[in-house]
Amino acid sequence: MPNQEPDFEITSLGECILSGIMSVNGKKVLHMDRNPYYGGESASITPLEDLYKRFKLPGTPPASMGRGRDWNVDLIPKFLMANGQLVKMLLYTEVTRYLDFKVIEGSFVYKGGKIYKVPSTEAEALASSLMGLFEKRRFRKFLVYVANFDEKDTRTFEGIDPKKTTMRDVYKKFDLGQDVIDFTGHALALYRTDDYLDQPCCETINRIKLYSESLARYGKSPYLYPLYGLGELPQGFARLSAIYGGTYMLNKPIEEIIVQNGKVIGVKSEGEIARCKQLICDPSYVKDRVEKVGQVIRVICVLSHPIKNTNDANSCQIIIPQNQVNRKSDIYVCMISSAHNVAAQGKYIAIVSTTVETKEPEKEIRPALELLEPIEQKFVSISDLLVPTDLGTESQIFISRAYDATTHFETTCDDIKDIYKRMTGSEFDFEEMKRKKNDIYGED
Repeated sequence: MPNQEPDFEITSLGECILSGIMSVNGKKVLHMDRNPYYGGESASITPLEDLYKRFKLPGTPPASMGRGRDWNVDLIPKFLMANGQLVKMLLYTEVTRYLDFKVIEGSFVYKGGKIYKVPSTEAEALASSLMGLFEKRRFRKFLVYVANFDEKDTRTFEGIDPKKTTMRDVYKKFDLGQDVIDFTGHALALYRTDDYLDQPCCETINRIKLYSESLARYGKSPYLYPLYGLGELPQGFARLSAIYGGTYMLNKPIEEIIVQNGKVIGVKSEGEIARCKQLICDPSYVKDRVEKVGQVIRVICVLSHPIKNTNDANSCQIIIPQNQVNRKSDIYVCMISSAHNVAAQGKYIAIVSTTVETKEPEKEIRPALELLEPIEQKFVSISDLLVPTDLGTESQIFISRAYDATTHFETTCDDIKDIYKRMTGSEFDFEEMKRKKNDIYGED
């Protein structure tokens, strides 16, 4: 074990990102993981045999599944918003040099038992059968308003107070009907429930702007996905940390987190103690400092065909708004395929996820599974949604939140920024991060 005391000791994508950023900031980082791979829950499992073992399925994958090592299967299905926070973190830290991304081919929304493409161009919007002609005109007016909206310029408000007017009232102002509201709130602003309707409209407007700006970058959809799976992300940030002197230890069982006078002083592993001043970890390492606030069900489905009515897309997202299936929260489908080097030739991986609302979670996701049939193999997991009860102010133990059911990384990035602020006392600043890198590497 190194003699000098590391500033932190880090254990699972959020933790890897923080270890990279903290290393760039000149902190001494030791990163330990009980798994033989990086990223904890955000890993991609390979070969396919390991996925069968992990889900305790009997036997080995059939020959029809192709070579086991051609598979890299994500446990947590998420895409990156092209203009979102994670892409900014990747660009500013230059972790992009270790990764290749593809644009997801389309986003779809479920209405009345069928799926419709979320329009990605004005021509698509005009041709879409999602809404009638007059609705389209009103919706276009609303989108123009959103595009011009700037919370720093009151001239763009048009009588709306972004900190007070609710989103429900904004929809009323533009005379938008229920179907359009469902579509806007869930397929564009990407809310999982309808709680946002009675909250001030500023966040929703900014979310729709993020969607539009992300879409504008590549045209097909606002989402990106890394070749070889999401497990490439934690590995990229781990490399960044290593460049700046961070130390990594995989396969390290964590026996005990040592706390003295209410403050963390080290971590015990295989009989040795690594001392530290601060610790970042995921909830699985500190069961006594987190609480369960719900559950998420995720079903990994292997298919031998693209999803029906998606124009044979080799990747897509489908959102099933809660109103359409009498639920409180949306159901999501993320689909990728051999085009992303995550499956054998001709195979597709569709991952269904939602927040659990009943005692029979598998029944809840039926509407999504029906869209995917026939399904060759299913891997079902139900995970607890754990959030920290200890914010680390005294203990200096900083715990990330469990992954939610959203299909993008925006909430994960909010959590990273929140931990950063609690650890350092200052706001996370993208520009500052860029400057620190340039101080060490020099300008390109």
